[in-house]
Amino acid sequence: MELTDKVALITGSTGGIGAATAQLMATAGARVIVTGRNAQRGAATVQTITERGGTARFIAADLTDLASLRRLAEQAGVVDILVNNAAIFAGAPTVAQDVASFDAALAANVRAPFFLTAALAPGMIAKGSGSIVNVSTMAASIGVAGLSAYGATKAALESLTRTWAAEFSPAGVRVNTVAPGPTRTDMMLAMMGEPNAMQVAKTTLLGRLAMPHEIAEVIFFLATDRASYLTGATIAADAGRTAI
Repeated sequence: MELTDKVALITGSTGGIGAATAQLMATAGARVIVTGRNAQRGAATVQTITERGGTARFIAADLTDLASLRRLAEQAGVVDILVNNAAIFAGAPTVAQDVASFDAALAANVRAPFFLTAALAPGMIAKGSGSIVNVSTMAASIGVAGLSAYGATKAALESLTRTWAAEFSPAGVRVNTVAPGPTRTDMMLAMMGEPNAMQVAKTTLLGRLAMPHEIAEVIFFLATDRASYLTGATIAADAGRTAI
């Protein structure tokens, strides 16, 4: 199988895009580390993977807490694939954005992937191979009213992708970004509601929401040797929304 003997850590993998990615990588033979704040949801993801013949374990972590993040890195050990998927969705008009939500989004969406990558990249560099995939959003490239803080944090993550590619790729570690469009996840529907989510979906060329597994397929591609000549890239998986 394509990812046999590879260890993959996917943050925010207790549901949505992260869980779909974990399941896909496990099916391809990876030993998957599922992580998130909710142990019950994490156990459910692991159970789904193992029932399908895959290998997975759960490590509880709150990535907004640096001590918890460091414990995650220590317990994970050397990994071959890191998917920085966990995020906090800070949705509010700029003039109504509260400081607590703004700081939480910065901590989860920028600080956490920065320091988790800093902790795990040396192990990849020592092996001379590895793939880091950051998960962004179309709101990092286009103006979406009400997503100023969220879009800004993800634009920062895309900038980190380019810098990390410059730093790590000469040692054999590729770094790329997937920037999804509107996707049918519990987080999105909870924050926006079905009617608003569908309105956003209608602005795409395909006129619909993505399913989590559709975004997971793009993440999977970037993590594998199929994308061996891709680094420093941001792949728009947004049904053409940022192309128009």
